[in-house]
Amino acid sequence: MNIRFSDREDMPQLLKLYRHLNPDDKETTVEVAFKNWERLKLYPGSNILIGCLDADIVATCTLVVIPNLTRAGAPYALIENVVTHSAHRNKGYGKAVLKDATEAAWRAGCYKVMLLTGSKQPAVLKFYQDAGFEQNKTGFQMRRLPPRAS
Repeated sequence: MNIRFSDREDMPQLLKLYRHLNPDDKETTVEVAFKNWERLKLYPGSNILIGCLDADIVATCTLVVIPNLTRAGAPYALIENVVTHSAHRNKGYGKAVLKDATEAAWRAGCYKVMLLTGSKQPAVLKFYQDAGFEQNKTGFQMRRLPPRAS
């Protein structure tokens, strides 16, 4: 699998992959995706990582590098929208994309990388732990949109 940052030509296929994460969500148009992707990249080090098998995108996550005023100004990173195509799960592709995202965060000078999951499924929690993440903080959120079923 080849892992790289996404480019403009990836957006239609990436939007199809996101259906494996939130199949009931209202679909995003390619035009809106382009606009939001360009805004994301305004934060240096931020982008969408994709894992490709030949021409097919099979895994992805979004890396956001956030400027910071503490920790001597070292930024921190947030990983979101982690998804692997359902036909390609349990093959290590998702973990490989997370590993590359974490390495990109370290290269950007981040002092930590965070992610949240709404899932309580043991297999999902084990996936993140096996990818090197610790479940050692308490997360809180407010949602404008209802959470997806987990």
